[in-house]
Amino acid sequence: MKIIKRNGAEVVFDAEKIEMAVTKANEAVDEKYRMTPLQIQRITGNVQIACEQMGRSPSVEEIQDLVEKSIMAHGAFEVAKEYITYRYTRSLLRQSNTTDDRILSLIECNNEEVKQENANKNPTINAVQRDYMAGEVSKDITNRILLPQEIVQAHEAGIIHFHDSDYFAQHMHNCDLVNLEDMLQNGTVISGTLIEKPHSFSTACNIATQIIAQVASNQYGGQSISLTHLAPFVQISRDKIRKTVENEVRTFGVDASEEQISKVVEDRLREEVRRGVQTIQYQVVTLMTTNGQAPFITVFMYLNEARSEQEKKDLAMIIEETLRQRYEGVKNEKGVWITPAFPKLIYVLEDDNITEDAPYWYLTRLAAECTAKRMVPDYISEKKMLELKVDKNGEGHCYTCMGCRSFLTPYVDPVTNEPKYYGRFNQGVITINLVDVALSSERDMDKFWKIFDERLELCHQGLLCRHERLKGTLSDAAPILWQYGALARLPKGEPIDKLLYGGYSTISLGYAGLYECVKYMTGKSHTDEEAKPFALKVMQHMNDACKGWKAQHNIDFSLYGTPLESTTYKFAKCLQKRFGLIPGITDKSYITNSYHVHVSEEIDAFTKLAFESEFQQLSPGGAISYVEVPNMQQNIDAVLEVMKFIYENIMYAELNTKSDYCQCCGFDGEIEIKEDDGKLVWVCPNCGNTDQNKMNVARRTCGYIGTQYWNQGRTQEIKDRVLHL
Repeated sequence: MKIIKRNGAEVVFDAEKIEMAVTKANEAVDEKYRMTPLQIQRITGNVQIACEQMGRSPSVEEIQDLVEKSIMAHGAFEVAKEYITYRYTRSLLRQSNTTDDRILSLIECNNEEVKQENANKNPTINAVQRDYMAGEVSKDITNRILLPQEIVQAHEAGIIHFHDSDYFAQHMHNCDLVNLEDMLQNGTVISGTLIEKPHSFSTACNIATQIIAQVASNQYGGQSISLTHLAPFVQISRDKIRKTVENEVRTFGVDASEEQISKVVEDRLREEVRRGVQTIQYQVVTLMTTNGQAPFITVFMYLNEARSEQEKKDLAMIIEETLRQRYEGVKNEKGVWITPAFPKLIYVLEDDNITEDAPYWYLTRLAAECTAKRMVPDYISEKKMLELKVDKNGEGHCYTCMGCRSFLTPYVDPVTNEPKYYGRFNQGVITINLVDVALSSERDMDKFWKIFDERLELCHQGLLCRHERLKGTLSDAAPILWQYGALARLPKGEPIDKLLYGGYSTISLGYAGLYECVKYMTGKSHTDEEAKPFALKVMQHMNDACKGWKAQHNIDFSLYGTPLESTTYKFAKCLQKRFGLIPGITDKSYITNSYHVHVSEEIDAFTKLAFESEFQQLSPGGAISYVEVPNMQQNIDAVLEVMKFIYENIMYAELNTKSDYCQCCGFDGEIEIKEDDGKLVWVCPNCGNTDQNKMNVARRTCGYIGTQYWNQGRTQEIKDRVLHL
C-alpha cells in the first residue's frame, strides 16, 4: 500500500512510523495516563486496516486523523491531546515552506498528485514543470491574499472547487470561441508582426495554427475554431491554381479542354487541402504552449454554416480530409499509428448528412468509422440545438462549445441586432459538491435546501471574485485576444470591462455528484422514476440561482456540467474524511461527473442518451453525454444508429471506445487496469508490461481524450465503466 506525503510524493506505507509516533506521544504524558504496548499495536493495526479499506492511497493528514480517532476510542485522551499538540506544532513550522517543498518535489518529479493532475501534461518536461511551479506560487498567493478565507476553506474542504487557482493571480480567463474568420479576413498581429489576409488555403491553415498557439498561451481553458472560416480560402487557392495551370497549358502549347483543365485544378487543390489539414493536425499535436502542453483545441465541422453551395462543397472537402487524416492517426516514437488527444473534433449532424440519401451522407459514414477507431469526432445535433439555443429574437442557433463542453448562451449584438458567438468567452468556473450538500443535511429535506442555498451563495461570491479579478484588465495583457481579433479589437490601453457584462461573456456555476446526491436523499438512482423529479428539482434550483445572479449583476451566470478530472478524486477523499465510508455514496475514490448516470449502472446506450437529454437542457452553460462501447470497427452500422439517435434526441454526445498500444509486444487493443499492492496499475494483457512509458493509452474522461494517465480516483472510475452497447 502507498501513501501520499504532504509534498505530493508517493511512498510505501510504514506501520512502524505510526507505532513510533503514538509511542512518543504516550511517553510524553504522566505514567498513569499511558496506554499499554498492546493498545498501541492495536491502534496501529486499526489504522492500517482503515487505510486499506479506502481502496486508494491515503494522505498523511488522513492517516493522522485516523490515529487521533483511534487513540480517543481507547479512552487515552491525554495521549490524544499530546499527539494533537505535536501535529499542530509541526503544522505551524510547515506553513512557512509548504510551497517550497511542493516546488522542490515538482523539480525532482516525485510529486504523484501533480503527475496525475492533467492527463495531457507530462510532468517530467521542463516546460510543464515551469508551469506547475508558477502554478504553486499562484495558488499560494491566491489562498493567502487574493481570495476570502471562507472561499479558500470551502475549497480545501471539498465543499466547492475553485477551478484553476494556479492561474488566478494573473488576469486570465477560462475558454473561448476564437473569431478565426475576422483574423484571417481582416488580418491580425502575432508577436508584433502584421499578418495579412492569406492568399491560399495552405497559408490560412498555417496562420490558424499560429493563432491557436498564441491563444492557448494567453488563457487556461479550451478554445474552438470552425473549419467554415477556412473554407473561403479553398476558392482562393482554386483560382490561383487555375491561373497556374492555364499558364502551363499556354507555355507548353497543349490543347487541353476545359474539363481536363478543371480536373488538374481539382487534383492539385485536393493535394493543397491535404497539406493544409495535415499542417493543422501535426502542428497542434507537436506544438507546446507556455503551459507545457499541446493546445487544447476543438475543431468544429458544420456544413450549414457555409454561406453558399460552393462554399459548402469546399467545406465538405476540408471535413473529409480532416476525418481521413484523423482516422489514420499519428505515429508515435516507434513509428506506430496511434490516437492523438488533440485536436478534438466535433461533427454536426444535420439534414444534409443524417440519412443515406442525403448528399453528405458519405461524410457521416466516414465520421462513424473515425469514431470507431479514434474516439472522435463527437456529435452535435443541429435539430436539438436549434430547439434549445434560442436568442431573444426567437431564433435558434447551432454553434460549437469552447473546448470540451462549455457552451456560450445565446446572444444578440445590441448594436447590429445580429447573433454573435465567435469572439466570446467564459470568465471562469466554480463547482459545487452536491454530494456534500446531501450528506451535510442528514436526509432532512428542509435542511438540504437551506444548506444548498448557503453553498450556492459561497459559489456566487467566489464567481464574483473571478469576475472582479478580470475587471480592469487592459487589452495590452493579451494583445492577440483583446486587440487583434481573437476575441475583440479594442484599442491599446483599454480595459476589457465592457466584454464582461450583458451576456457577451459567460461565467459558470459547475456542479458534480448529482447521482450520489439523489441516491443519498432518496435511496434510489436518479434514473429511477421516483427519484428523477428530485434530481430535476435540484437542477432547476441551480438554474434559478444563476438567473437571480444574472438579474442582480448583469453578468451571464450559467449552469455548467463540470468535467471533473483530478477533482473527482479530491472530492471523494474529502467526503470520506468528513462523513466516512457510506456504501453506494462515498465508498469509491471518485464521484460522478455532473448529471451523468453512474459509470457502473447497467443501462443501454439509447436509454442513457434519452434520459440524460433532459439534464442537458438544464445545463445551458455546458454539458456532454457519452456511451461506452466495445470495439465497433466491424460494426459501423451500429455506430450510425447511435448517431441517428443522437440527432433526434440529444444536443451533444460522444461514443467512448478504447485505442491503446503496447510498445513492448506490439499489442493493439485495450490495456487493462489491475490492482497491485493497493494501487491501480495499467497492464498489457498480452505481455504483462506495466511500464506506462512503454505503452500508449488513450481514454476520454472529461469530454476530451487524455493520454498521460490519471490519478487513482479517475483510474478507478475508468475501471468501473460498463458497456452501454
